[in-house]
Amino acid sequence: MISDIFSISLFNRNYYTTYWMELKTKVVKSAELKNIIIKRLYFDKALSCAELSEILDKSIPSVSKAVNELIDEGFVIEQGYAPSSGGRRPLVYSLNPKSMYILTVAMDQLSTRIQMVDMLNNPVSEIFMIELKLFNNPHALSTLIDHINSYVISTGIPKDSIAGMGIGMPGFINAKEGINYTHLDSGGQSLRQLIAAKTGIPTYIENDSSLIALAEQKFGIVKSQKDVMVINLGWGIGLGMIINGEIYRGHDGFAGEFSHIPLSEGDGALCTCGKRGCLEAEASMLVVAEKAIKGIKKGHISSLKYNDNDHSKVVGNAVMEAANNGDQFAIELLSDAGYKIGKALAILVHIMNPESIVLSGRGAIVGKLLMAPIQQALNKYCIPRLVSSTDILISELGFNAELTGTAVLVMENFDKDNRNQLVTLKQESMEK
Repeated sequence: MISDIFSISLFNRNYYTTYWMELKTKVVKSAELKNIIIKRLYFDKALSCAELSEILDKSIPSVSKAVNELIDEGFVIEQGYAPSSGGRRPLVYSLNPKSMYILTVAMDQLSTRIQMVDMLNNPVSEIFMIELKLFNNPHALSTLIDHINSYVISTGIPKDSIAGMGIGMPGFINAKEGINYTHLDSGGQSLRQLIAAKTGIPTYIENDSSLIALAEQKFGIVKSQKDVMVINLGWGIGLGMIINGEIYRGHDGFAGEFSHIPLSEGDGALCTCGKRGCLEAEASMLVVAEKAIKGIKKGHISSLKYNDNDHSKVVGNAVMEAANNGDQFAIELLSDAGYKIGKALAILVHIMNPESIVLSGRGAIVGKLLMAPIQQALNKYCIPRLVSSTDILISELGFNAELTGTAVLVMENFDKDNRNQLVTLKQESMEK
């Protein structure tokens, strides 16, 4: 009798254990589909169940069920009916912009911008900018983490409503391992994991120029193009490459070090990498700023004003503003830089044969002034058949491209990273 009771009890325990394991599996699988749907709606803005079914290769009933559950959970809203194509107009769905948020962090060598955006990439708080020098700064990482935590608190948004944090930064970055080999020393451990642990937010890092290319590919001027070179015109000169519709990062994630293409031999200017004659040492905005200061001291006539306490960043911004206002000296400085950039681009055009070259990043604001000297150099150094089929375009995202790219980075990983449990947790809590 006792053995029979024991057997029944063991059977019930095994039954319920199996039952809850199967239920958990169903919840997780359901959440995986929902995460994929959220990701697609983020990039495509509004889709019908039929369109989602075709894109995701899932049955319409399973997609409809997941969409309805996402509506109940507050992630998705009905957008209305699609335009008529002759038959019954389908209902289309979009993300509820306030269902989750993304923390975006855009870094360069001298400063960092932090901003929270909603699921439509609309800012929900003001950009917070700090002066944060990365080169030879052992405190840069701890300073960054402190500012991120303070900023999140200031927004009033709970961390469990943040889908993730994307950080764009200069340097040799292995995004898979989460390590920046140039800046923000993390003592050999994963920088991504360290920041996530210190902030409590799922974190993704990537080279700033790759993120700018990602932004241009998803929401920018080359959304429909397959082979593009995106130039990050900042204090350095970065490159993001789109090859066959995908961001190309190379074997270790270091592809695109356009700044260090050797442009001159022998007595060329010394670069921060330790070598001479690199493009960055000849044509970056910091170099343009230094040339502007030297030129004014030598008596060049210009509307540019500065004092000895001004940082090169301030002077660089002033040069771009003056050039756009017609200052001849500033235009000459940018034209010289543009020609050198075009000469370096000629090398890549011969190798990559891109459909377009996009001028993006901070320097996109003077893109119209740079186009002519870049084109002139391409015409001089490229085979005509190659250069004639390559368009030079100016980014519409401009200086915001890196911030947009960090948000894209988070959503690119939304259905891949097990740490992202927002949908799973909400579904489990509703089922309870």
